[in-house]
Parts: sequence; structure tokens; C-alpha cells
Amino acid sequence: MSSQDFPPAPYPFYAQSGEAAAHAFPPVRYRDRYWVNGLLFALTLASTITVGATLQMFFDRNLPFDLYQSLGMYGELWHHPSLLVEGLPFSLTLLAILMAHELGHYVAAMKHGVNASLPYFLPSPVLGTFGAFIRLRSPICSKRTLFDIGVAGPLAGFVFLLPALGVGLAFSKVIPGIAHQGSLQFGVPALEWLLGKLIFPGAAAGDIYLHPAARAAWVGMLATALNLLPVGQLDGGHILYSFFPRRHAAISVALGVLLVLAGAPGFIDQHRFWYGWMVWGLITLILGRHHFMVYDSAELDRGRRKLAVVALVIFLLCFTFVPAATGDV
Repeated sequence: MSSQDFPPAPYPFYAQSGEAAAHAFPPVRYRDRYWVNGLLFALTLASTITVGATLQMFFDRNLPFDLYQSLGMYGELWHHPSLLVEGLPFSLTLLAILMAHELGHYVAAMKHGVNASLPYFLPSPVLGTFGAFIRLRSPICSKRTLFDIGVAGPLAGFVFLLPALGVGLAFSKVIPGIAHQGSLQFGVPALEWLLGKLIFPGAAAGDIYLHPAARAAWVGMLATALNLLPVGQLDGGHILYSFFPRRHAAISVALGVLLVLAGAPGFIDQHRFWYGWMVWGLITLILGRHHFMVYDSAELDRGRRKLAVVALVIFLLCFTFVPAATGDV
């Protein structure tokens, strides 16, 4: 994920178009506070290791994941800190996927001369992390640059996500009915379903108990799908704007409303819903409707159009209507 950190358009020298406009912007010096990046990464490493250790305990005991029981396991980890080592497969797998995603943005930004920060990771007590983002600190002056930065993250993350999911599934096991037990039940994205059929022929997707490394890949798929939603300044929003700048706002609003409805019981199914869509939709409607202006009349080339199709395929493979719920999925 990336966020802008420069004044919004219009600028008086935007009459120029494309990369040539970049020379019209006065250079700005930024003082990087690497200790902030390091501190947030350390906190996220600690939170993902802790969550991963609890997932490993559930997995080893053949117990379905239960959010309330996991809180009680924190006390066990406190008294036996050596158990935290068991959280490394989940933690390192997830952080590798997120790091690849953000470095994809970062490298693409550097290639086009766009000033960008190093990744900021966000810790979370539930899944271990809320994800990560970089800050774009200089204007983007062409749709080609915007597209390249937007698409690079999901592509780079997917390169790590795909083998991580395959290896994680290989260490997983089949327990009939495991998906319908526990306080929190996880959806099955298309990519997980396809690889599950290859590794566990004949087993139902709901009977496969994911190893923590595979669960880390699942979180990576969720983050990828959310980032590729074509709204606001998400990666998908950047891609959408680079093709249809005039339709971006309308599509963002429409999709925001649809997400709010999708999070309500009964819209998809009375027993299959995720309140997260409602929260994400409200955030989109309040903060994510607009995109910074890029004045460039040039059309994207054929190669970039093909990459957009690849990004769409990745989105469909990683997306699930109900990522997590308390009812049957």
C-alpha cells in the first residue's frame, strides 16, 4: 500500500504533461526517521511471532482457532517464552510477503525518480499486523509512473505469496469439519482452493487445517485483495486511475456503498457475512473517494495493459466474499 505525502493538485506548472513535468517541481529535502521504521517493524515482528505461536499451539493440539482461548494462551507464552520460537514460521512468512509487496512499490518509485519512504509496518493483536505502507513524497507526473508503482507491489508480493501458500499447505493436515468449528472461521480464496485440490486430492476445502505458514499466506492474500480494490489511493485505485481518471471517483463511491452493504447480514447470505467490509466501505466513502491529479493524456502501452489483466487475475485468486466470520462459512 502507498500513500501520498505531497500537496494536492492543481499546480500552475501542470500545463506540462508526462515525465517532463517532474522537472517543474522544486526539490524538497526530507529527513528520514529510520528509527520509526525500525521500531514499527520490531513491534510487528513481536506481534506476529506472538500470534504465530498461538496458532501453532492450536495446530499442534488439533484444535480449531478460538479467539478467546488464544487470549488465554498469552499467559502460557509469558511463563514459557521459549514457545515463542514456534511463532517464527507464521511471522517470517507473513513479513516476507508484506516486505516484498512494499519493496515492489519502493523499487518502482525509485526507478521513476519518485521520492518514497521505506516501509512502515503496523502491528496488530489479532492477525499480527494491519499491513504496511510506504509514503510517496514527491508528485507523480505520468499515468505510466502511477501504474508502475501501483502494480509493482501486488506483483512482487504474489511472487512470494504463491510458494509460501504451497509450502504451507504441504505442512497442513486434514481434519473433517475443522472449518466449521471455533469462534472465528476463515473463508477460502480461489488460490487456496486450487492448491488444496492439488495437494489434498479429494479433501474438502473446509477439512484442511492450515499450518501457520499457510495461514500467513492467507493473511497475505487478504491484504493483496484489499489493496487491489479499485478505490481511492489503494493499489487498485492507482491502476484504475491510470486507465480511467475521470471515472475513478464515481467507481470509488459505488464500490464503497457496495462494500458497506456486503458487510450487512443478509446481503450475501444471512449466515455468511463479514463486518470488515462495512468498515472498509465506510473508510472508502469518507477518506478514499479522491485521487491526486495526474495530468497526462498519454495512453498506457500494451505491456502495461497485460500487467493490468495479471493484477485482475491475482485479485480474483486472492479475493473471498467472507474472509472471516463467526457463522458458518
